[in-house]
Amino acid sequence: MATETHDHAHDHRPPPDEDGPLTYYQTMEIAVRELLIEKEVFGADDVRAAIETMDARSPARGAEVVAHAWTDPAFKEALMADGSAACASMGIELGPLRLIAVENTETVHNVIVCTLCSCYPRNLLGIPPDWYKAKAYRARVVREPRAVLREFGTEIPGDVAVRVHDSTADMRYIVVPRRPAGTEGWERERLAALVTRDCMIGVTVPKTP
Repeated sequence: MATETHDHAHDHRPPPDEDGPLTYYQTMEIAVRELLIEKEVFGADDVRAAIETMDARSPARGAEVVAHAWTDPAFKEALMADGSAACASMGIELGPLRLIAVENTETVHNVIVCTLCSCYPRNLLGIPPDWYKAKAYRARVVREPRAVLREFGTEIPGDVAVRVHDSTADMRYIVVPRRPAGTEGWERERLAALVTRDCMIGVTVPKTP
């Protein structure tokens, strides 16, 4: 497993090109898309706009949500009660998905996984990292979460419980990490810069400034 936030040595070379033959599902997607465009169900520009919208998603959205929760007790209460509705109040629509926010505390550390596939709150965190989709992470983080977290450079004290939350097709999670000490009085934008994608998955924690 690899992540941009830990200090273990790993290979930074780009992955090899994947210019092999199209898979069955890739061929079907092209055929169906071209048929729908031909039937004028939608246009090529609509497809392009949808792809650009998906590509524009990034962890910055989730970081804004966390920073808002850190600075606004009423919003935090709303987020913990109904994550989807709280995000909608910030203009972040999650569609029919149910978002559950889980908060790290002095006694509990949360980490997210999808054991069946790679369900992930893309509207908040962007494209999932490769390691999140890997079978090794999906299997091991359930059996030995502390060992997996150590591989990301995150050491959880023995008196802190580690809770693993399994996403589903219609339910997603986001971790609200603990606010670092020394950030009292910080503006929301500055706080959001401390919140990384991996913090909101739960494999790391925000760095103390």
